[in-house]
Amino acid sequence: MTIRPALLIAGHGTRHEGAADALRALVRVLGEQHPEVPVAGGFFGAPASPLPLSGAVDALVAQGATRLVVVPLLMAPTGPIRETLPEAVARAVAAHPGVRAVCEPELGPDPRLLAALERRLDEALGGGARRPEDRDRTTVLLVGRGAADPHANAEVVRAARLLWEGRGFAGVETAFVTLAAPDVPAGLDRCRVLAAAAPQQGQRQRQGQGQEQGHRIVVLPYFFFAGDLLERLRMQTEGWAAAHPGAEVLGAEPIGAAAELAEVVVARYRAAVADGAAFAGRAAEDARPTGDTLPGTALSATSAGGPA
Repeated sequence: MTIRPALLIAGHGTRHEGAADALRALVRVLGEQHPEVPVAGGFFGAPASPLPLSGAVDALVAQGATRLVVVPLLMAPTGPIRETLPEAVARAVAAHPGVRAVCEPELGPDPRLLAALERRLDEALGGGARRPEDRDRTTVLLVGRGAADPHANAEVVRAARLLWEGRGFAGVETAFVTLAAPDVPAGLDRCRVLAAAAPQQGQRQRQGQGQEQGHRIVVLPYFFFAGDLLERLRMQTEGWAAAHPGAEVLGAEPIGAAAELAEVVVARYRAAVADGAAFAGRAAEDARPTGDTLPGTALSATSAGGPA
């Protein structure tokens, strides 16, 4: 019988095999780093996912787990969706009497995740990305999933501000792949207009040295894995770039199974385990006035309407 609570990592809304492989890699890394913690991962909100959340729950229960700490791989709230994470977990544990689960909140712009995003920007820019004069001519377009809930979209804007602070970029703008404005082409338009209206000091210095270089835009996904969302983002970016041949547009990779992501997930797990009251049924109140994911929501087969 497993005494320590198990770690269940929950991705959202994809049937993409590449995303499933990335989640498997993250689970493998965490399992190697923390062999004392049973860990599994799966996706909710996507029928026919290659790595369903219910299968991950089944695997952990088969190892003897009776308590699950569920950490969502969400940078920002999803807003109203067909099935929330607590609902998906409740449905998955309903077949396992006596199993309890607590759902942690979205990961948000944790400083470690911002560092991982900064590294993805550097990779997109090349080896000279950390020179002040190089970043000075770069605007970042941080692209979130998009939600019908303005509070969810506001979290992406907050992350953009935090990413911009102290990193030397000309600016960090936001856009959304779906459901919210500005969309990706509109976000790229804004980056281009702002760059034209406010040439940066580093660019002026290079012009004075006879080394004129134009402004550039880096499109940075604000989600974890490759998938349908990333493919749609790249298609929108390529379409805009084709219509603006004079603009330099670079695409960055999503965070992926980065070491920083593993650190944040483990930190959330440890915090939940330390708060043993969560498994006693205490649920923290959600500050957002929506039906979104509830931080600290405790679930069991009984509360899900399953067998007692």
